[in-house]
Amino acid sequence: MAEDLKKLGESLQEVFAAKVVTLENRLDELTLVVAAADMKSVLTRLRDDAKFAFDQLVDVCGIDYSTYGSELSEAGVYLSADDAAANPFKQRFAAVYHLLSVKNNARLRVRVFADDDVSPALDSVVEIWPSANWFEREAFDLYGIVFLGHTDLRRILTDYGFVGNPFRKDFPLSGHVEMHYDAEQKRVVYSPVTVEPREITPRAIREENYSRH
Repeated sequence: MAEDLKKLGESLQEVFAAKVVTLENRLDELTLVVAAADMKSVLTRLRDDAKFAFDQLVDVCGIDYSTYGSELSEAGVYLSADDAAANPFKQRFAAVYHLLSVKNNARLRVRVFADDDVSPALDSVVEIWPSANWFEREAFDLYGIVFLGHTDLRRILTDYGFVGNPFRKDFPLSGHVEMHYDAEQKRVVYSPVTVEPREITPRAIREENYSRH
């Protein structure tokens, strides 16, 4: 296994050269980071080149790195002596592509950061792997990452009128609005959320520094 990973890593460095932002091996899993501008050419080559043959896209995950490297205070607020130093990533949002090669019995994780933190956008890979369709819709719904070229990019888990993106680190746990059926109006109506923040773990079983985890 270790030798196979080493060969795969060497092939990635050789084929993609300057397009490799970083390539690391952690816990016997390779993670390749490429720039957004290079993602389609790199991912297409990973699928079509026989030495890679990553013909299956297992998953696409969105990630919000805005508080990466920080820790929680007892009040539930993220703290860091120096946020810039604590977070090694310059961009906030990324999409992670989990690839599988059945032919070579190999797996690879590819991470691509969106260049714009305010309006994150990446190219869609539906044309490369059709299975990306619902995965990209999920990342769009939960993180607000727009996948350019996707022919049916709409919410898939939340309601069409949902406000915000619930997996972003700055999204409140109680949400922004609540909904209920109004018998007089005979329709579902939205109103500001009335749920108050509360601790749901019994104090008797909380460990020391519980809120920091």
